[in-house]
Amino acid sequence: MTDASTTDSKTNARKPRGPRPDLATQLQQQLRGGAETAEAGDTAGDAAAERAPRGDGQAQQRNNPRRRPQKPQRGPGGQGGGPRAPEGAAKAQQQQQQPSQPERPQRKVNPVLERLFELHPKLFGARFLPLKLGVYEDLLARHPDVFKAEELKIAMGQHARSTRYLEAVAAGHQRHDLDGNPVEPVAPEHVHHAILELHRRRSQRTGEDLRPQLVTRIARAIEASGLDREAYAVLVRSRDEKANAVVDEALAELAAQAAKREALLRAFEASGRSEQEFADMYGMKPGEVTRTLQRARKEREAAAAPAAAPEAPAPAAEDAAQ
Repeated sequence: MTDASTTDSKTNARKPRGPRPDLATQLQQQLRGGAETAEAGDTAGDAAAERAPRGDGQAQQRNNPRRRPQKPQRGPGGQGGGPRAPEGAAKAQQQQQQPSQPERPQRKVNPVLERLFELHPKLFGARFLPLKLGVYEDLLARHPDVFKAEELKIAMGQHARSTRYLEAVAAGHQRHDLDGNPVEPVAPEHVHHAILELHRRRSQRTGEDLRPQLVTRIARAIEASGLDREAYAVLVRSRDEKANAVVDEALAELAAQAAKREALLRAFEASGRSEQEFADMYGMKPGEVTRTLQRARKEREAAAAPAAAPEAPAPAAEDAAQ
């Protein structure tokens, strides 16, 4: 009978260990094993890349992870080195870096003008109105203890040169007294010069070519003046050749418009139709045809009136002297 303990001990007996390698030998074995593993991985990846289609770059990157490019992280300035900052923070940094522009100093209002606004708000308030000729003397007479003559003269000059006042004059509003009552129309030459000054200021401010708008506005001023075109030209001509050229262009535009109205009147008279039928025939609005024909008739009568009027006798020398 065999002893069980003896059998188990023989079966489970460990093999005798050999001499243990030193530390340097262990490191060399680990390095050789890592190199062989890496070489085997590269060989397997290259073989898989050769089996994959050549145009499938993504498959090559999956089979060979070591060759997959890594995207660099972007920093605040769009370069590598950290997480990307929010756009709002970047804009705030740029605004802080930019030097702040100094604010324009507010113009001081002449105290005399402030006093005029308190005394006559209809004339010097939110809305400016053209002032009657001689209003300076009227102010001194009505408020002898309020204004000094020289200070009032300076303030009135500033008021008359302001853009808001020139706009009121250029619009053709009537002149007003100290109580806000209209007393007289603005002279055509004053309207004309106000329009030119406003055009000069706007052109300098914007740098745009505003000549077409200027010509149109001068043409309207000529019509509103009640003068014929030749009389207006004589009244406003000056030594400024550019201003005179604008007047000539506006006069030419008005003459062309008058010729069209005259041609329309002649066509209407020759048609033998009513104004409604004539408007339908030319594709015009009946009201527009009526207004155009009426104006053409007035212009024809005005042109024929001087030729039909008898010439007045020349006054004698004695009468002219009186």
